[in-house]
Amino acid sequence: MVHADDTPPPGPGGASRGPGESPYGFDPTYGYELPALLAVPAPPAPDDFGAFWGRLRERARAVATEPEPGPVEDERDGLVIRSVTYTSLGGVRLGGWFAMPTEGPVRHGFVIGHGYGGRDRPGPDLPLPLGQSAAILPCVRGLPARGLVDGVPADADAHVLHGIGSRETSVLGECVADLWCAASALVELVPALAGPRLGYLGESFGGGLGALALPWDERFVAAQLTVPTFGNHPLRLTLPSVGSGESVRKYHAEHPEVTDVLTYFDAATAATLIRVPVLVAAALYDPAVPPPGQFAVHNALPAAGDPFLLRAGHHPYAEEPTDRTALAQARTDFFASNMPG
Repeated sequence: MVHADDTPPPGPGGASRGPGESPYGFDPTYGYELPALLAVPAPPAPDDFGAFWGRLRERARAVATEPEPGPVEDERDGLVIRSVTYTSLGGVRLGGWFAMPTEGPVRHGFVIGHGYGGRDRPGPDLPLPLGQSAAILPCVRGLPARGLVDGVPADADAHVLHGIGSRETSVLGECVADLWCAASALVELVPALAGPRLGYLGESFGGGLGALALPWDERFVAAQLTVPTFGNHPLRLTLPSVGSGESVRKYHAEHPEVTDVLTYFDAATAATLIRVPVLVAAALYDPAVPPPGQFAVHNALPAAGDPFLLRAGHHPYAEEPTDRTALAQARTDFFASNMPG
């Protein structure tokens, strides 16, 4: 674990903390030290939170995903990697990658969400945490490179606002459904994964979607979320950032009624209902996803252990390779302890 008292969060040239020294015009720690971060709560759920997500899950469960693997695109890390397409909610056809072990039986499966930069290759998500694992790496609707859909903007600032006028039309709910349908596609491709045998990995945008997806899908037995977004929307709406949350904050300033929609898409609220082990890697300094929101997701978990502390998220720093190597080992240890088989 990286400890906050070992190395302060990075700024220009090393480890500045003040907003005057930040290249972003604001302090990406938002004035929070670790004890305050560990006390950030989750907002309460609306009365029909579970009913809303249950209906969406049933709709996704009914989708015939009809996955179609494509030709081999790469072979590395003990995996054969192919392109794949599958059908999601509303008949939308999405793409991504499908990875299988080069030899031996499949014992584990992973659904891997991506950040708001989209995904042009599966590189950073491999190798997988455990050997003898298969994985699907979907591109959710609207986002590069294999999730582009007519009518859904690919730009992050516009994408996060797509359909935001109603909980029924928000792209966030549809993207969560894309992950559920990706899980269905993976199980169809690898029948040995039927039952509760899946793990979830997601970073940033994919981390927030994962927290929203996990409470309602019994196929997932463990998850790891890195710098997850969408945590504690009421607080996020008060914090400037350089991420997609800034477009939501500005939209809210002109349309305060959007708060009623955002309450259904709060990753911290959803995390209170997650009943499987989750490892959260949260950053102490992050200009794109404010750390208080990340920690709100971790703090809300009913069985939260210690978070894995990153010095920074969405910001390069000298120790980043070391931190990422340590996180990869923590991830492997976590899934080895919590995945069947």
